[in-house]
Amino acid sequence: MLKELFIKSKKKYATIPVDREQQDVPAGIMIKCPNCKKIMYTKELVKNQKVCLYCEYHHPMSSFERIASLFDEGSFTEYDQEMISVNPLEFPDYLEKVEKDRKKANINEAVVTGVGTINGHTISAAIMDSNFRMGSMGSVVGEKITRAIERAAERNIPFIIFTASGGARMQEGVLSLMQMAKTSAALKMFSDKGGLIISIMTHPTTGGVSASFASLGDINLAEPGALIGFAGRRIIEQTIREELPEDFQTAEFLLKHGQLDAVVSRLELKETLTTILKIHTPGGEWQ
Repeated sequence: MLKELFIKSKKKYATIPVDREQQDVPAGIMIKCPNCKKIMYTKELVKNQKVCLYCEYHHPMSSFERIASLFDEGSFTEYDQEMISVNPLEFPDYLEKVEKDRKKANINEAVVTGVGTINGHTISAAIMDSNFRMGSMGSVVGEKITRAIERAAERNIPFIIFTASGGARMQEGVLSLMQMAKTSAALKMFSDKGGLIISIMTHPTTGGVSASFASLGDINLAEPGALIGFAGRRIIEQTIREELPEDFQTAEFLLKHGQLDAVVSRLELKETLTTILKIHTPGGEWQ
């Protein structure tokens, strides 16, 4: 009987709670890297521009986190902040979903545009945010990017875009697809005037965004490991009836095949952009 009591007691205290993992990783204080599975302090990760301290995996950044990490302090002024989507096709529950994303991401649309300085160089910028409807491109996204390009042309300053998108926004149908042509035409006019266009593709850059303005930079950069492509891997494999390489549609794969100029770590991006701006924009403005 004593032996049975001892065994039962031992079993009782050896039991691991189901929520042990949640106890080990308090919400908001610690974060686990999805790539290397190491646990680190969230504050340390944020301090390192959300690049994993162990494996250099690039965690997603919000638009304003990117602005804070890249632009000179206090220099960024936002464009068209109050521009919001309507529901031209009367798609069921569309506006309710958009409103939910506004509250979650604390921005009004999937792109933030504005003007600011990077180490003293003035640029017009568009920063897409995958936290808002997966960065999908609707009419407002296309309009805000087009206006940012036009303002760059008016002020004779470079245009830089950070892309992060699942593609065209299906709730706006053909109106969303039209943004591919509108933004591309604006970039062509800007380029014809001599403007410098720098595109930085982040994870993910897919669909109509990858097939339009994301790929039209004079200089095309990408973050390490970013997924970049038009159609999904499974669709392509079914179409061509071939198995694709494991690293297909990664930034590194595109660089290897000549579709990117460089893959740049987030920790080195400000320095890289400063060098590009010094080379291509004497005195901070293109001639």
